[in-house]
Amino acid sequence: MFKKAERKKIKIRLALCGPSGSGKTYSALKIAHGIGGKIALVDTENESGSLYSHLCDYDTADIAPPFTTAKYIAAIKEAEAAGYDVLIIDSLTHAWNGQGGLLEEVDKRAKGGNSFAAWRDVTPQHNRLVDTILQCKMHVIVTMRSKTAYEIEKDERGKAVPVKKGMAPIQRDGLEYEFTVVLDLDNQKHVAEAGKDRTGLFDGKAFVPDETTGQEIIEWLESGAEPPKPRLTDIQRKKMFAMSKQAGMTVDGIKEHIHTTYNVDSSNDLTIDQAEDLISWLDDRISEQKQAAVQG
Repeated sequence: MFKKAERKKIKIRLALCGPSGSGKTYSALKIAHGIGGKIALVDTENESGSLYSHLCDYDTADIAPPFTTAKYIAAIKEAEAAGYDVLIIDSLTHAWNGQGGLLEEVDKRAKGGNSFAAWRDVTPQHNRLVDTILQCKMHVIVTMRSKTAYEIEKDERGKAVPVKKGMAPIQRDGLEYEFTVVLDLDNQKHVAEAGKDRTGLFDGKAFVPDETTGQEIIEWLESGAEPPKPRLTDIQRKKMFAMSKQAGMTVDGIKEHIHTTYNVDSSNDLTIDQAEDLISWLDDRISEQKQAAVQG
């Protein structure tokens, strides 16, 4: 049952939190560029994400009000299907307290002030969004606005001045704990400090995020062990052999095809992607045979 713990290769889940003007979008793009690969940005900030096109190459998709979780989920899945390597969600805050966000949805559903019943319906929407972020096959960087407070600090001349400080992100309490790294940005010098860091790369440091930050993250991620590849379930395997029989192939014939096409000795060794490719091939073969029978 138990086995030696080993860190596997994973996709980063990074949150950048800060008040307005702290450089969340700019920092997210810099870090994404350092991670490398194709970058997509989901923009809820009235197309402001395109203002940084000089930093690196990336594609954008705009989400307009109402900011429903369904729109976010659809954008994430579309980016994953399109083969992007890094997805920036700018910003995740709108899904919480934006127009049509979860808080507004609770207000609509609360009958007679009974918000408890409303949360019973709305919480699953929030959970689906979080699960989609955590389970997608891309590196994900989200930005979240922080509640703002002011503290009195002394400037270079020793004069006391109010300085705007970020506090907790404007999202459901505890959401930040779902991320691998949470960086809090200030709006004065755009300096980041780790509010949470499972990598150990940024703990106790104050720095301005840039491409180097992304490079450090990807090096840490790639230093993990290869994760086990998902294998076929019994149901998938039965479906595959049923289709091969329908396609007029013998058991030995499908085994030979598997060996020559995927260089494995058994269907037990197929990955999920290989099995899906095989099923698609069988489906095409069955369709061709049906079409030939009709024409004949």
